[in-house]
Amino acid sequence: MRQAERALFDLRRGLPVLLRDAGQDTLIQAVEGLDDKALADLLALSGAQPRLVLSRHRMAALGAAGATDSIALALDPLPDAGGLLRLASMRGASLPPSAQPAPASAAEAAALRLLGRAQLVPAAIASPVATAQAAAVAAAVAAGELLAVDTAAVLSLCQGGPGHLSRISEARVPLAEAEHSRFVLFREADGVHEHVAILIGDPAQWPAAVPVRLHSSCLTGDLFGSLRCDCGEQLRRGVAAISAQGGGVLLYLSQEGRGIGLANKLRAYGLQDEGLDTIDADQVIGFSQDERDFRIAHEMLDELGVSRILLLTNNPGKVAALQRAGINVVGRQAIYGEITAQNQRYLQTKANRHGHWLHELLNEQGEPSSPLPESLPAPGSNSERH
Repeated sequence: MRQAERALFDLRRGLPVLLRDAGQDTLIQAVEGLDDKALADLLALSGAQPRLVLSRHRMAALGAAGATDSIALALDPLPDAGGLLRLASMRGASLPPSAQPAPASAAEAAALRLLGRAQLVPAAIASPVATAQAAAVAAAVAAGELLAVDTAAVLSLCQGGPGHLSRISEARVPLAEAEHSRFVLFREADGVHEHVAILIGDPAQWPAAVPVRLHSSCLTGDLFGSLRCDCGEQLRRGVAAISAQGGGVLLYLSQEGRGIGLANKLRAYGLQDEGLDTIDADQVIGFSQDERDFRIAHEMLDELGVSRILLLTNNPGKVAALQRAGINVVGRQAIYGEITAQNQRYLQTKANRHGHWLHELLNEQGEPSSPLPESLPAPGSNSERH
């Protein structure tokens, strides 16, 4: 597992990694940041023809739907590094006629999972190690020039789940909307992501159903007040709403851009400026409409001893994820920002394509006053909400 965690940082640094699976060694490298020299070095070390590994979301954007999550493309001739990046992540690219798609191998699929966790563009160049190059690759591993990782360890790391989170530090941090607040920092095992639980009020005095909000980090909205989204307003109004109800918890999760990271979020913004909505823009880069995993929120709540909650959200996915994880979500309360000329299309997409409960806000073209808590159907119920 430790080697798999190190692989995240090597890939982010633009280095190749050796994945081992069932007797086959495969060299992988991120397409993001790849240059022609690095590509030539990878081909020389492997001694075999590589394949370009893409997600099914990127394949759909290229007009070639795939049946598996990861698809490997044999390309002859192989494009240069710039051509691979265009094929992997840019709008308007198309598959060359010679492209031969096939389901990715276990190592190739693991490579894509690893890149997603590293918040890089989900596109890898993967090359099996030829028999004639096995000794040279082994020497590079022995010399510490190349990291070797078992594919199973990569998949275990990327699957995450309970036991991958540590409580690190905490301190009292008075807030404008809630003076009596305490920040508790949690760190994931791979060291890449840190999350903060903001404990508002006195836990001994919290309501029986603890008010909780899951808030994914948004640098542009939370810190700089971007008009493209309503995240900053939701954050501050969420804190205020929890404080007004006697206290509770706001989980500030390191899940920028619905889990794709800041770099990819800015890429998606560029595509939105060209006319795409947020879901289609993410797909062009190779991501699903939501890459977040809310199991981390479940583990944080478990650590804090919170199991029965009133969830402040407009997102039915958050309700369902916590209910599946065993959290007793007894009610939901809407939490709105304000509609602006710049964020209206974004909010419409969240309502119409993500299924968020925003239609009341959008229909009124303004903020409904004081949204009240409402009960939720029990998990597994067939009741639908609109």
